[in-house]
Amino acid sequence: MERSNQSIEVELITQAIYLKYGYDFRDYSRAAIQRRLLLRLEKEGLANLSALLHRLLYEPRFFAQILGDFSINVTEMFRDPAFYLSLKTKVLPELGQRPQLKVWHAGCGSGEEVYSLAILFKEAGLYDRTQFYATDINRTVLDKARNGEIPIRELKNYSANYLRAGGETSLTDHLLLQAGTARIRPDLLANILFSDHNLAHDQVFGEMDLILCRNVLIYFNQKLQNKVLQLFRDSLRPGGFLGLGMKEDLSFADSRNDFTPLPDKVHLYQRKQ
Repeated sequence: MERSNQSIEVELITQAIYLKYGYDFRDYSRAAIQRRLLLRLEKEGLANLSALLHRLLYEPRFFAQILGDFSINVTEMFRDPAFYLSLKTKVLPELGQRPQLKVWHAGCGSGEEVYSLAILFKEAGLYDRTQFYATDINRTVLDKARNGEIPIRELKNYSANYLRAGGETSLTDHLLLQAGTARIRPDLLANILFSDHNLAHDQVFGEMDLILCRNVLIYFNQKLQNKVLQLFRDSLRPGGFLGLGMKEDLSFADSRNDFTPLPDKVHLYQRKQ
C-alpha cells in the first residue's frame, strides 16, 4: 500500500530529531506526533512538513519549540482523586513499614502531580524518610517544576481534588500565598530531585518503592509501552508499587505476570515478591 507524503515526512522528522538532537520519538504514537506537527505547521505558516524539517535541522531554537509541542503537559494537582485516595489508604500504610523510601515520578511535567505525592507523604508522616525523583524529557518544564509555582486560578479545582483524595487539612496549608501567586512550601520541595530522563532510551532508575507514570504511556506505541513497563518492573524493588493513568494498564505487557493489581481498579499494581 502506497504511503502518503505526510506519513513519510513524519517518519523523517522523528528520525532527524533522533540523529540531530538525541531525543527518540520514533516509537511514539504516530497519530499523536502528526497531530502536534500539523499544529506547529499551522502556527508557523509553513507550506508542508518538509519545510518544517528544514527549520528543525538548522534552527536549534525551533527544535526547542517542537520539543515543547511533543511534551505531555496536561496535568493538575491530585488528578483523578480516587487514585490518590487508594494510594493513601492502600499503599502508604505498607510503605510506612519501610525505614527509607525511594519514589520515582516519571513524566512529571510541570510538577503538579509530584507535589500532590509529596503532600500525601507529608500528611502520612513519611516525607522526611523519602527521596523523590521527578523526571521528564523537557528541561523547560522541569525548571518550572523546580520553581514550585502553581496557577492561582486553579486553586479552587485543586482544593476540591485534594479533599476528594482524602486530604486531612486544607490544600492552602501546604502553599505560600502572596501577591497573587501560589507556591509549594519549600519544605515540600526539599526532598524532590528534578532531572531529565528519556523513557525511550534511558536505563533502569533502580530500587524504587513506588513509581508513578500517569497518562504518558498512551502517547507511545505498544512496542515502546512494553519496553517502558519492563523498565519500571526492573526499577522496582520486590513488593514495590506502580501507578499508571486511568487509560493505561498492564494487560498486554510482557511483565504483566510480575504484578498484582490492587482491588480498587485505579491502575495501581504491586510487584510480586
